Amino acid sequence: MAGVSARASHSSQSIRLEFDRRACALAEVAHRLDKQGVRIVGAQAIDPQSRQDAQMLAPTEPRVTNANRLRAKIDEYWGIILASVGALLLLAVFLVHAFDGPQWLRLSLLAGCYVIAGWHTAIDTLRTLRQFRFDIDVLMFAAAIGAAILGHYEEGGLLLVLFAFGGAGEELALGKARSAIGALAQLAPETAIVRSRSGEQHEVRVESLNPGDEVIVRPFDRLPADGEVIEGSSAVDQSPITGESVPVEKQPGDKVFAGTINGQGMVVVRVSKLSSESTVAKIVRLVNEAQTTKSPTQQFTDRIERAYVPLVLITTATLILLPPLMGLTHRQADSGLWAGWFYQAMAFLTAASPCALAIGTPAAVLSGIARAARMGVLIKGGAHLENLGRINAIAFDKTGTITQGKPMLTDVLTMNAQDESELLRIAAAVESVSSHPLAGAIVAAAQNEQLTFPPVTQAEQIPASGVRAVVEGRIVTVGKASLLPHDVEGVDRLNEALARLNAEGKTTVVIGIDGTIAGVIALADLPRTNARAAIDRLRAAGIRHTIMLTGDNSPAAGAIAKQVGIDAFHAQLLPEDKVTLVRELSEKYGGVAMIGDGVNDAPAMAAATVGIAMGGAGTDVALETADIALMADDLNKLPDAIGLSRFSRKIITQNLAIALGVIGVLAPLSALGFTYLGIAVLFHEGSTVIVVLNSLRLLFYRPR
Repeated sequence: MAGVSARASHSSQSIRLEFDRRACALAEVAHRLDKQGVRIVGAQAIDPQSRQDAQMLAPTEPRVTNANRLRAKIDEYWGIILASVGALLLLAVFLVHAFDGPQWLRLSLLAGCYVIAGWHTAIDTLRTLRQFRFDIDVLMFAAAIGAAILGHYEEGGLLLVLFAFGGAGEELALGKARSAIGALAQLAPETAIVRSRSGEQHEVRVESLNPGDEVIVRPFDRLPADGEVIEGSSAVDQSPITGESVPVEKQPGDKVFAGTINGQGMVVVRVSKLSSESTVAKIVRLVNEAQTTKSPTQQFTDRIERAYVPLVLITTATLILLPPLMGLTHRQADSGLWAGWFYQAMAFLTAASPCALAIGTPAAVLSGIARAARMGVLIKGGAHLENLGRINAIAFDKTGTITQGKPMLTDVLTMNAQDESELLRIAAAVESVSSHPLAGAIVAAAQNEQLTFPPVTQAEQIPASGVRAVVEGRIVTVGKASLLPHDVEGVDRLNEALARLNAEGKTTVVIGIDGTIAGVIALADLPRTNARAAIDRLRAAGIRHTIMLTGDNSPAAGAIAKQVGIDAFHAQLLPEDKVTLVRELSEKYGGVAMIGDGVNDAPAMAAATVGIAMGGAGTDVALETADIALMADDLNKLPDAIGLSRFSRKIITQNLAIALGVIGVLAPLSALGFTYLGIAVLFHEGSTVIVVLNSLRLLFYRPR
């Protein structure tokens, strides 16, 4: 359809579809999807009308019940059940043959084995052929039918049974990985207790919550929605969303997320987002969408498969037709001129089928992304999962990434007999009337020391300079040194202190009392407490180059870089300067990751090999624009993610080696007639099972 772009993912069983409603109507899109057996389960739009249309078309998700869970579990293992029944029938065939049972019983059991074990393969084959395509199912079905035509019924049945087990194991593995992701969707409770304006309480479905609603969260309950605490306090376990191992204390004004677990205190939360727009809903949606973005290795194997399957079919046809036409007699002369070559071609067809090659990469990618989500790292595609493991250089934004993103008090210097606590008490009293970030930091520092502020009168904001006020009968100025007389006593000592503090990258505030220099307060945006440890872990993980890019001044940047152990820094950069540097670093080091807070660093993240956002749980822009988001706002998640990425690449490489190795050895031997069909079946399906199990190891990855 014109104006429609779609990407499908077998591994996540979903289609990501985008369309321009000016070119086609949503109703027509839904009708086309319905004809294909695909239903819309959610939609987002750029205008309210489309959103309303989507909500009308999207059916309500069924409530999770025990019956639904049982049905889902049966569906999950249905392939294994069918394959097991087929295997039992085949075993019965061998027993009948061993004990010289009646022929009609043997053939009846074989027919049952063929129907049950080959049911899904036959359906997939017919569907593929109707679309004039050839894939692995076509190859396997052709080999089984070919064996039956030759009278090798047991070998054909064995092929169908093992192929059924391989396909069921593949679906089961992908299902386990999908369940690890889908479990996130079940984090939020189904109902919430809403408090009305009159104080009455009533239970409602979470889907009916609207921004502004006040919900009561009892001790040890899961939070039903994203919002802000307005009453009460409690320690909230945020590990399901952010991966943080320690509960976080929540007070009025703090943000909370749906799906997190309340502690011992009862809190009242004001809802800020619809359930469909909560952080956990976005994580599930973005992780599912990630499955439609194929990794470089997956794209490579897809290209191989598109060319390889027709080549195998051509070679098979050649083995069947060419030798007999040339009058060449097969080694198994008793089987006839054509039958021997046909049997040899079927063995080659089985051995050369790239089942393990096709499943090895997507199974590993899905498992890796699912494990990352459980670790509190959102990876939005297989390409990003692989690329993260390839980089050896990382560029960091400073403010909000390496540092805490807010000024903190570091020094209180007195220039007279004034006590430090007394100086801070007076300065905080004056700054309490200001809304400047530095003023807030001074007030917070005084409150942390439990200092009592004296009353303030005649407060006056002086633009670009500071604040002047009367405190306990004295005129107090807090701000720049220019608020004091130029010839004030002690100015040389003040200038020395200011020069030293500025050289350390700190911001200074001068306090004057009655026209004299009382002291200096220094503030700085301090490094995150775990920044140094994270940089050390990155270096241990093989990241050889760390660079900090910031718009801050050079002394401040240099001080922070030295404190946390970053190799190099570039200061006083505009956003476009960061983009240029990221491109230069990428060319120099063969790829670079850029990590920032997701807003002003977005251009540089887009230019990097991998863009990583801090604080995904609190920043919508980070979730939507970055390739990877560290949900816990924790730099220590980055080395964990890199370790997982490299382990994923290792698993993918192993899967490719296993798949190509088996094909590379078995296919030529089968083509030359040195391998029986049964042996080809065992090795072919065995390699498929091995790569599936190998991929599942990623679900149990533990960071070092």
